[in-house]
Amino acid sequence: MALTLQPLVSLADGRYHPDFPLTLLNFWVLTSEQLDDMAHFYHQSTPGDFTSSYPCPVEWRRDAALEDKRRKIGRFIGLRGCETPIREQSEEEIREEMRRAAWMEDEELMFRRKFGPGRL
Repeated sequence: MALTLQPLVSLADGRYHPDFPLTLLNFWVLTSEQLDDMAHFYHQSTPGDFTSSYPCPVEWRRDAALEDKRRKIGRFIGLRGCETPIREQSEEEIREEMRRAAWMEDEELMFRRKFGPGRL
């Protein structure tokens, strides 16, 4: 938690936000309001000329949960592990995907038998 972070500077004036976390611990204790203010400071919640010029722009929502805001700012400032979570599939979704794959394989095999190899 004592890992030092290098401040990200604003493209507008070269300054960094006064609440920018200088350590990993400081990052984890940022409040929702501080995160909103940082998003505004770095042109992410208020689109403008600089919004997409940052290395990793984010889509900001003030009504997002604190964890989502923290993850987005973490990604924005270059922290690892702050990527958008991948949706996990339920067992039924996995079974359905396997059924579809097996059906496609059966269909392909049927066409190969019907038309011969190399004709598809």
